[in-house]
Amino acid sequence: MASLPTSFSVGSAHSGSSFKDAVASYRRSQYLLSNAEAISSSGAQLLEDEETGEFAPIFESEVDDLPTPHLEDVAHDGMIGNVQWDEEATMTLNPSMRQVSGWDRGISTPPRRHEFPGPRRANERTPLLRKAISLTINTSILTSAAPTKGRGHQESLSSAPALAPKISHDLGLPEGRSTFGQTLFNAIAILLGIGMLSEPLAFAYAGWICGTLLIISYGLVTCYTAKILARIVLTDHRVRSYSDIGRKAFGPKSMPFISAMFCLELFSVSVILVTLYADSLSIVVPAFSPNTYKLMGIAVLVPMVFLPLSLLSYTSILGIICTVFLLVVIFIDGLSKRDAPGSLWSPAETDLGVGNLEQLGVAFGLFMAGFSGHAVMPSLARDMIDPSQFDTAMNYAFTFATFVYGIIGIAGYLMFGRDVSDEVSQNLLGVPGYNPWLNKIALWMLVLNPLSKFALSARPLNLTIETFLGIDTGFIPPHDDNSGSGPRLAAKPTPRLFNWAFKRILLIFERVMLVCLAITVSILVPEFSSMMAILGSFSAFILAVIGPISAKVALERKCGLWDGFLLALASVMAIWGTGAAFLSTTD
Repeated sequence: MASLPTSFSVGSAHSGSSFKDAVASYRRSQYLLSNAEAISSSGAQLLEDEETGEFAPIFESEVDDLPTPHLEDVAHDGMIGNVQWDEEATMTLNPSMRQVSGWDRGISTPPRRHEFPGPRRANERTPLLRKAISLTINTSILTSAAPTKGRGHQESLSSAPALAPKISHDLGLPEGRSTFGQTLFNAIAILLGIGMLSEPLAFAYAGWICGTLLIISYGLVTCYTAKILARIVLTDHRVRSYSDIGRKAFGPKSMPFISAMFCLELFSVSVILVTLYADSLSIVVPAFSPNTYKLMGIAVLVPMVFLPLSLLSYTSILGIICTVFLLVVIFIDGLSKRDAPGSLWSPAETDLGVGNLEQLGVAFGLFMAGFSGHAVMPSLARDMIDPSQFDTAMNYAFTFATFVYGIIGIAGYLMFGRDVSDEVSQNLLGVPGYNPWLNKIALWMLVLNPLSKFALSARPLNLTIETFLGIDTGFIPPHDDNSGSGPRLAAKPTPRLFNWAFKRILLIFERVMLVCLAITVSILVPEFSSMMAILGSFSAFILAVIGPISAKVALERKCGLWDGFLLALASVMAIWGTGAAFLSTTD
């Protein structure tokens, strides 16, 4: 894929470069969001031994969050080809990481197999935030014949032995690349999503008083917990992701539970996207039922789950455009119509208080679902040029997200009252007096947005399942090169090649079946609000509130009054909301 232009014909070169940086930063955030929710394969050796205070050796193959093929097995996607990230195409190694003393230059270190000069070729599994790592190697440990003056010299990772005894090293930590504005934009883009469609229904279930209190309190609490995650990450350079925070706070035994929660959240999002796509399409083109459109969506969703992340990160930009456009359309419709229903000038009948306890429990999940973006918050903090500004960025981001969710919920509830649909967009075409073309454009965007985001949302779930099943392979078949040089000759199929081909078949089958399973669940549970409530009440409460506060308590070995109150209240709301959400699926 061609790189983005550094400037544009309209405007200054600085504005063009700023736009490119903003897009690149947003693509990084989507990569982090896609990979932060997969199982961290770094292992417990990344964290400091509490008793000895020493670090275990970290080699290049252990640094990546996800399994990375050898250099000769770099991912060449069969459908797309070798697509590189724009910002990695020009990345060079920091000269300070290649400093070698005169004595070290005399060392003759045989090159390891699969080692080539220059940076590794990028692929869709190459982490964007990984840079070269410099090691401080005590050479006297590696060889008894070394002169004493050679101790403590710097040597790059590429010249280190493949296996070595206990070594001391100085990690070359990756510097952040996102400015304050880029981090703020990325955080807002992650928080604002399809959850806004159910905000009017949440107000209808909770009433004006309780609904207003819930959405404001959820915004404040989730902003507080996002800062907790960032502080844990920034105080320990070995902690990079939400999974690492869980391992540091609760030990390796907590990893299966954290992974299961992420998988449940990702699968719920996949089901919700299928439901939104089919519901919106059935309103725009009512020739078929929503279930029929869900089955027809297999033809589009299956090929997209095999696209590389470098392309999927661009499609997610459609979600931002859709959010802004839908917000504008709702207010244009509400202000252009003078009489009820669907008018902001003549509001529909609403309630001040709560209807019933079951609906209040569903409202818990509907409100919380919009604030469930904490999986990527630690990585956003790591990616900042000045991490000390992260708390300020979160204040602005969560304030803006709470404001947008609030005005959409209030406007939709005023316009349609108790008759508001699970998705407020469903009410737009059913009201006479609106601009039909404007509303159709908004609904068509709600058709395309879920289709474009499905593969990006399902990707970390696919990677987690493939890693667990042991079928995570490279994109080109393995080869046997015994000569070490010269042209590679065609060889007869080997057991290794057959094993690779079998794993590829299983991988394709697994991804296709995951799409079919998401569609099946969407058919069995067709209510958009029920799935959103389950997502918010169960996984969002645990990952966005209970998890961060519990990690803080475990690391500090004390629980303050405020933290204890939040843990107790969040647990009650999570249990109450989950039960109410499951009951709503049977109504």
